[in-house]
Amino acid sequence: MLRHAIAPSARYTKASNDVVRHPRLSSDAKILLLYVQGLPDTTTFKPLSELANKLGIKGRAYQKAKQQLVENGYVHEWRSQADGGRWITEQLVANTALTSEQATHVRGTPPPLSLAAAPPSTHFPTVGEPAARTAGGYEPVEDHSDKTTPHPPSEPAGSARPPEPSALSALSAPPAPERPAPTADATLLARAERVLLSLRHTRRELHLGAREAAQLAVEAVKWLERGLSASDLRQALLAERPKEGVRSAVGFLRYRLAQKLPEPRTTPQFYEPTRPRELIECQAPGDAHTFRPLLDETECTPCRLIAANTMYATTPSPEPDHLPWRERFAQINTTPTTAPGVG
Repeated sequence: MLRHAIAPSARYTKASNDVVRHPRLSSDAKILLLYVQGLPDTTTFKPLSELANKLGIKGRAYQKAKQQLVENGYVHEWRSQADGGRWITEQLVANTALTSEQATHVRGTPPPLSLAAAPPSTHFPTVGEPAARTAGGYEPVEDHSDKTTPHPPSEPAGSARPPEPSALSALSAPPAPERPAPTADATLLARAERVLLSLRHTRRELHLGAREAAQLAVEAVKWLERGLSASDLRQALLAERPKEGVRSAVGFLRYRLAQKLPEPRTTPQFYEPTRPRELIECQAPGDAHTFRPLLDETECTPCRLIAANTMYATTPSPEPDHLPWRERFAQINTTPTTAPGVG
């Protein structure tokens, strides 16, 4: 083989022969490692997947190349959670194989604390300062236009004196609705009450008064506290209309609010990702190299396969010569046979 090589004077990357001739790294892994080594320091903020995408290494090919680099100690990753709760992944790419302790020393920061020991973050309002409520103070007035009220009988003149103005205003004023003791947010109570009063516009049989809506709002506000919107609450109350109709709007809505109440939302639990095992030196004969064990093995997978093939490799026994069928019959006929029962 003839070889012609000219050493470049510019735009080159120094590559170690240990990387170029590594038996357990594919061509994609070697090209990606050499490409990252030749990049300037201004590209350190980009993830390894984005750099591999520029080389055309995508999908499964990138995952396989990255796995080989991680297993052989050329790529190390750390996942940590910032103060705001956001997860951050840090990557270290080295041109020589490093153990976890060496990579942590190169990184220059201690390993991240567990999730349970991390202090809670402080929440700040996004924009502006809290202000007074601008909506929700409207008190609905009960509509009595469809009801007929009989006129009281007229009294004879001079039989009784006219009532005092204070007593007349007390008799003519409608009774104030009795509201339950507020145990939830006033804004959510007002929203729930508006949803209940708006049902009359879709179904007249669900017509509620102000006092009835205020009593049912205590049950309806539980839906809003569990993360449902006002439209979801309205849809749940109007869906599946009974075939026989609604006899009592208050009883029907109270039963549906209690029976269809959704389960409270649970907070997802975060688990600390499992860290890979440390790199150890392979105990098999041959060149010294390191690998990442899965359990307690002391030899890497390629060396164990070579040892198993060497142990169980045997020379197959030669096949007997093929005899024509005529010679087989002649051999069977010449074989002496003994009659059954004769010693």
